[in-house]
Amino acid sequence: MIIIFLQGFCISSKNIIKCISLGISGGVNKILRIGVLCGGRSAEREVSLRSGAAVYEALLAAGYTDVVKIDVGMDLVEQLKGNKIELAFLALHGKYGEDGTIQGLLEMLDLPYTGSGVLASALAINKIATKKIFNMEGIPTPKFTVVTKGDIAHKGFEEIALQVVEYVGIPAVVKANTQDLP
Repeated sequence: MIIIFLQGFCISSKNIIKCISLGISGGVNKILRIGVLCGGRSAEREVSLRSGAAVYEALLAAGYTDVVKIDVGMDLVEQLKGNKIELAFLALHGKYGEDGTIQGLLEMLDLPYTGSGVLASALAINKIATKKIFNMEGIPTPKFTVVTKGDIAHKGFEEIALQVVEYVGIPAVVKANTQDLP
């Protein structure tokens, strides 16, 4: 299946889902030049490169012929403009890819992109903020607690671990709240 976009309709990310759903429905139709954005600066760079390669190959296999794979670096704006990208397919992971940063840049460039917008991305990458919003909105989510370096320094790792297990239970998952650069 080839996705057809109505020319001039996909000028903001808010319309991207509508564009993908439209298909051929009259008027002037155009297949957009897709840039698969991958790599980047996060600790998940290697995973992102593999994701990007898989997306790129899948788009080609699905019949898209105007696809460019872009390894995201400090020259991203130049790459997007130089390659005349009309739609960014985000295959970036972690910081700068899933935290609202790339989404904000693409919004500033009026370039439509796949995935969530700036605010949703910024909130979702922050696990504590996300859990608090879920709780406020009554969305079921497993129990959680926040442990800081200061908590461990003050009470010791063993005492904190016992408190967490008592409150959260077993099995438990330990995750960093956000991701820092490597």
